[in-house]
Amino acid sequence: MSDKGLVLVVEDERPIADLVRLYLSRDGYGVHVEHDGAAGLAAARRMRPVVCVLDIALPSMEGTEICRRLREAGDWTPVVFLTARDDEVDRILGLELGGDDYLTKPFSPRELVARVRALLRRAAGPGEGERVKTLGPLTLDPGRRRVTVEGDPLTLTPTEFDLLGHLLGRPGRVFTREELLAAVWGYASHAGTRTVDVHVAQVRAKLGAAAGLIRTVRGVGYTADA
Repeated sequence: MSDKGLVLVVEDERPIADLVRLYLSRDGYGVHVEHDGAAGLAAARRMRPVVCVLDIALPSMEGTEICRRLREAGDWTPVVFLTARDDEVDRILGLELGGDDYLTKPFSPRELVARVRALLRRAAGPGEGERVKTLGPLTLDPGRRRVTVEGDPLTLTPTEFDLLGHLLGRPGRVFTREELLAAVWGYASHAGTRTVDVHVAQVRAKLGAAAGLIRTVRGVGYTADA
């Protein structure tokens, strides 16, 4: 296996799977490909990849169902969805089930590699010197990749963690959706600002009683404020 780790690709269109394998391999990743949803889920559980690239429309089990089952089992491996469907509902469902990012076909394989790199940077944690951030009952420790509310730990995806961390980095500062896309996802508004809205909603749902710390500023974006 490559030092960069193993990427699991579950894609039933073999030419696309082969192209994705080629570009990820060139970038130094180990790659395992499955063409069936059930086989992909088994491989994810068996091989423990560093990232899963999941087509949504798959034989036997959709990519969203693979993600749902992994999350239910406490597996928070970063997930990038691929979809040929020009349907926002599919993309939003994937994010709500714990996906971190998505690409709509046809896509650039170079862009997919860039998204995988960005996800792994987020999952690896911050650089040295990032301080613990506290707002009301909420504490975020970048070094330990740990979030607690009144001492109780929360489980967040890498993207959810970094989104919350960015908001907590400057309490009271209002960030536009475009600013959050650039800072957290590493690219501008190409993915659509709805991605930000879905992840904010997911973070709020997990914060429970502390959800009110993340406020919507209508017509602008979001802020973290006590």
